Amino acid sequence: MRSLLDSKKKSGAGLDVALGLVPQQRQQRQHQPRMFSCVSCFWVLLSACLVAVCSFSFLSPSWIVKSGEQEEQESVSFGLLWHCSDSLEHMSGCYTFEGLGKFNDIPSSSWQTSAVLCCGGCALLVMSCLLAIVTLFLPSGLCERRLCTLAGYMQTAAVFIMASGLLVYPFGLNSATVKKYCENSSIYYAGDCQMGWGYMLAIVGVMLSVFLPFFAKYAPKEHISPTPIPTIL
Repeated sequence: MRSLLDSKKKSGAGLDVALGLVPQQRQQRQHQPRMFSCVSCFWVLLSACLVAVCSFSFLSPSWIVKSGEQEEQESVSFGLLWHCSDSLEHMSGCYTFEGLGKFNDIPSSSWQTSAVLCCGGCALLVMSCLLAIVTLFLPSGLCERRLCTLAGYMQTAAVFIMASGLLVYPFGLNSATVKKYCENSSIYYAGDCQMGWGYMLAIVGVMLSVFLPFFAKYAPKEHISPTPIPTIL
């Protein structure tokens, strides 16, 4: 009698496995929340690196550079908020425009617009990076997916805002202050000057930031299927 009951239990268990009716405890073990995933870790690392790159490039004074080829010429470089000079007659160093920290002292309205856009986009990158770090310590679920989606939208907006700022910046080459040092300069033409490493680094940072929303889409640790797949083996 006991052997007959044991055979029935074994046959019933085999039927459950074949039909995908796995016990609830096994299903809970399979769906236990994981704290980390490779995509989410790489997303957070890339976000932090690009925040550092964009912040460093936006604060650098080497967006437009004029190198003094001769001893009599003055080496000058311009950035979003700073300018640097190196000459024998004047004191060398980097200063804010007009020596004051006022926003209106930026010599071109195009540069003022570019400064607002670039700083705003960088602020969005910082906030999205903080959200990405928070998602690492959240269990997989609806809250994690919503934060990843929100961070992805913020990173998408940051890319468009910073790209707009970089496109607007060369319009300021037509200002009187830039023409004073870079002769024959005009819109999208630096004249005797050239684009510096700060502007190039900002372009590279924005181009790499395009990939952040893509990783944000796949950053959640588990993608829940609407219909459970039956377990055959």
